[in-house]
Amino acid sequence: MARARVLVRPLVALSAGLLLVSGCGGSGTSPKDASKDASGKSSSGPVVIATTSWEAALAKAAGAENVRSLVPASIRHAPDYDLKPSDLAAVAGADYVLYASFEPFAGRIKEAAGSKAKMIELELDNTPEKTTANVTRLGKTFGTRQAAAKWNAGLAGEWKTLAGQVKAAWPDGKAPAVSSQVFTTWAAELAGARVVGTYGPEAVSPKQLSELSAKKPEFVLDNENMSTGTVLPGSGAEQLNIVNYPGKDLDLLGVYRKAADQMKKAFAAS
Repeated sequence: MARARVLVRPLVALSAGLLLVSGCGGSGTSPKDASKDASGKSSSGPVVIATTSWEAALAKAAGAENVRSLVPASIRHAPDYDLKPSDLAAVAGADYVLYASFEPFAGRIKEAAGSKAKMIELELDNTPEKTTANVTRLGKTFGTRQAAAKWNAGLAGEWKTLAGQVKAAWPDGKAPAVSSQVFTTWAAELAGARVVGTYGPEAVSPKQLSELSAKKPEFVLDNENMSTGTVLPGSGAEQLNIVNYPGKDLDLLGVYRKAADQMKKAFAAS
């Protein structure tokens, strides 16, 4: 009987350990075993964990196939997301972890990664120059340079096409005057607009409100992901809420297309 008790204890401990691992992983599988792309298809290559859909989209653009975003794309302001134990477990099983310095949970991400995962800090900005640089850098890191170069070429062509479409919708054929949140100036660049003032990331102060309104912008390009409401009330400027983060499809080109479509419609109707 004593011998039987000795055998039972290791079995119980092993079962408990398996249950614990299962609970931390969420599905009972490791990131490598459950690797799927945004469409749900099986994928291969290094496991890339990104804090948000923005970093994940850059990894996908660079040619990575096994990419997962921790913050759901439906979260409007990603830095407010509260990491779950399963998120930290996924980070521990990753080959690469992508994050941005402004994200308040970056410290916890680093701790969870341990010594295995390679941490890559990205400077997030949707200007074509910064996006191209990020994609090129990640392509070199992942060993997918050719895929990254192909995507960057596609971005250059798409940007040129979209810029031409927005320009064709300029009111009276003239570049519109806009005020832009500091993280959406890329949209103003895409539109070929005249930026008469910028604001943020803090809320607009009464003094800024007066100064920006005095410059008589026709449009305000606000940051949907950091919006505090109407930026220039009473100024007569039409506010467009520009999105920086891709959706769950991790299509970064979709961000540019959406912004171009918003501006085309607004310009043509003014």
